Amino acid sequence: MSIVSISNGVGPSITRATLKALAEQLKVGSIEAGDAEDYLTILRSFEAILRSIDNAPDYTPPELRPCPSTEPRTHRKPMVVDNPFNAWSYQCRISSSSPTSDLLKGRTVAVKDNVSVAGMPMTIGIPEPLFPNGAYPISSIDASVVSRILAAGGIITGTSTCKSFCASPLSFTSASGPVHNPRLRGYTAGGSSSGSSVLVASRALASPEMTSPRSYGVTVEMAIGSDQAGSVRIPASYNGIYGLKPTFGLVPYTGAVSMSPMIDHLGPLGDTLEDVTALLEVMAGYDGFDPRMTPESPLRGQVKPYRRMLQEIRERISSEPLPGNKFRVGLLTESFTVAGVSEDVRDKVRRTAREFFEAAGASVAEVSVPMHKEGPAIWTAATRPSMSSHLCQGNPSGHLSYLPAHSRVQWPPSQEMLDTLTANNPAVINVIFSELLARSTATGEGLEAKAHRKAFELRAAYNAALAGVDVLVTPCAPTVAMPHPDQEAVGGKMPPILKRLGVAIGVTSNTCPFNITGHPALNVPYSRATMGG
Repeated sequence: MSIVSISNGVGPSITRATLKALAEQLKVGSIEAGDAEDYLTILRSFEAILRSIDNAPDYTPPELRPCPSTEPRTHRKPMVVDNPFNAWSYQCRISSSSPTSDLLKGRTVAVKDNVSVAGMPMTIGIPEPLFPNGAYPISSIDASVVSRILAAGGIITGTSTCKSFCASPLSFTSASGPVHNPRLRGYTAGGSSSGSSVLVASRALASPEMTSPRSYGVTVEMAIGSDQAGSVRIPASYNGIYGLKPTFGLVPYTGAVSMSPMIDHLGPLGDTLEDVTALLEVMAGYDGFDPRMTPESPLRGQVKPYRRMLQEIRERISSEPLPGNKFRVGLLTESFTVAGVSEDVRDKVRRTAREFFEAAGASVAEVSVPMHKEGPAIWTAATRPSMSSHLCQGNPSGHLSYLPAHSRVQWPPSQEMLDTLTANNPAVINVIFSELLARSTATGEGLEAKAHRKAFELRAAYNAALAGVDVLVTPCAPTVAMPHPDQEAVGGKMPPILKRLGVAIGVTSNTCPFNITGHPALNVPYSRATMGG
């Protein structure tokens, strides 16, 4: 490692006391006087370099600058009548003035409120005072997926409500209030891509085929969500639509708020597989900015024609059922016995999968991957030790990546921030404390790296199972949608933290393992049930 320059000036903020404090953090007793002076000179030089970068103008790559639109970009808060389930964050109408394809021509799309849409506020589901200037920042760029949707003729009609810091698999932690399931108000819509899933599900429920007198407000045909532990698939499951977590690195994450780079995914939500594949085809492909993309990520011109492939498969199956030896389905044994999976969900998934695939001519068999039950623990140990650095502090991963300046939040946390998040979403405070704990030599030394090695082992275990079958089937959400937990303060005191978080424990046990292994995962709506079976 080289030192690029030595400053002759005296840094006013770098003193002997500064050096002593740094040494104490490393539990170093003392530094010799002569060495201390040299270290001070080096550190003051480093400070001068930091100041020069801080004072330099920022840079936005041309590819991320706002896509030219047919009209000036404006936004508004939704009216109550348009937003009966609190699924909208902000509304707009943005379309490209010069689309390059018609893959999504005229189709309406909502974008989760942790993804940059130029000219739109970004809330990440948290209160305004938690941002540095005490107000929601306005996005200065279009995320790669946003530019691609507009270029394909799609119409972005707003941003959708997400959970506080996107850190909940249920839908009660957003600063704007709970997001309600459109099938039953007062019940969870899942999270953290709750708004996206509700807006798509509401459109399906409001279709002419559905005889319901209810108003579903303003809806969309398809939506974008982010998925770090199941945040596309879980809300899609609770709302009865499709949600896809693509293969890791297939869809660029550039312009979205990161939770942890190794598990960040953006994925499509739709009421039909045709909509999901159309949106995936538009979103996928290398963008030149996202270090999550690998040598296996296709260039834009090499993205597979997912819509056409789906159509061809449907036509082939309808004319001639698949021989059982040509398509093999594995029911992942351990996924049916993880803690929290209800008997109703377990039995219906097993039965429905068998009936559907066997009717299509496929073979169905139980497949065991004992390590699947270790997946949630590996996910936690592999991500939590550094999650606050990315999610709360906005730090890059160490690989060259483009993090928009507008996505930074208040840091370090103030007492107000701690109190607000403890009342609103204590899971975020757990993320902050967990990283600090993991940094202690007594608890976390080397364990994050070991957990990453275990993730490779888990990936190998799934791959071994997939050598014998074409697809693995698991329950997605472990239960049907449940009521929102009590969030009301009684006598000035909120319900206990564990009581509020308890309903979310284990919800992602069958989804988060595939975030750390990178396998594609799709939830499939198959049945409805009532609470208690």
